[in-house]
Amino acid sequence: MLVNLVIAGLVALKEYIALHVLTCLIPAFLLAGGMVSFISKEAIIKYLGSSANKLKSFSLASFASFFIAACSCTVIPVASGIYYQGAGIGPAFIFLWVAPAVNILAVIYTGSILGVKMVASRIIAAFSMAFVVGAVMSFVFRKEESKRTQYKSDTKTEIISKKDVFLLLLILVSLLSPNYLIQKGPYLHKVIVWLIASVIMLVYAFKVKGLDEIKRWLKESWWFVRIIFPLLLLGVFIVGVIGKLLPQEVIQKWLGGSGIRASWLATILGQIMYFATMTEAPFVDTLIKLGMGKGPALALLLTGPGMSLPSMLAIAKVFGIKKAAVYILLVMILGTFVGWFFGTFIF
Repeated sequence: MLVNLVIAGLVALKEYIALHVLTCLIPAFLLAGGMVSFISKEAIIKYLGSSANKLKSFSLASFASFFIAACSCTVIPVASGIYYQGAGIGPAFIFLWVAPAVNILAVIYTGSILGVKMVASRIIAAFSMAFVVGAVMSFVFRKEESKRTQYKSDTKTEIISKKDVFLLLLILVSLLSPNYLIQKGPYLHKVIVWLIASVIMLVYAFKVKGLDEIKRWLKESWWFVRIIFPLLLLGVFIVGVIGKLLPQEVIQKWLGGSGIRASWLATILGQIMYFATMTEAPFVDTLIKLGMGKGPALALLLTGPGMSLPSMLAIAKVFGIKKAAVYILLVMILGTFVGWFFGTFIF
């Protein structure tokens, strides 16, 4: 039994490394390092800092996150990048939530499999949860936030140079293009798209940036790799073991209907298991056909890609245990409520 559990963990680790490191994590880490290196810290504080207008900063973070097709692990370097550049805790955790929970790619795919009603519910629920997450995190850690951003930003300071904007866009293209352009077929096709985009990005980078600037960019990127990547691997291994311990029959038995218990269990399952972006839709579709309630299905659609055990470990390392604990508990409560509410009154 122990040997089978270890094998299950290693298989999950092998699949994760094979399918996500090149096309997801490497460009995500480069993007995070680029944001720290290229974007003015004063500008981040001005538009997303704790002293910025909450409605505007939360809306900006939610809107930007919607166009980033990232899983719960891939988005951590991006969110932590803007956080350590001076963004408030609210916008940073909105990035953590929205990008994996309701990015445009996952929304389109969800609609094609589960229908318009489910995808509309997913969008409404995810953005509603995002504003609650931002507000609660900002309120709970308001004293700490005020200490982080005591100085005012200089409105005359250039936010970012045009050449750096284009470089960040090229990095973003290398992150998004494999998933946007290649939705079916061998994974090798995604690697080819990523490689082409990355070569173009690197050629441009060496053309417009000096060697010292590139070294600083890579140094900042490596910091995120060193802090986050080992914990992601550990978490993926544990998830593989958990998946082996939870037979599908047991999951089906407890996820039927639209009660609080079923939605809570679906939320817990989603928070623990790892789903790459878009993989949650066919998985949930299968469970619905086997008797899973649509309310719990929505909860799983949100928390499955929006959070995972690997991401929870990494969030605790990057943002601190207290912030991670509040965020995890908050998502658990919100996911349970959303599953119950939509299952009872909408579906």
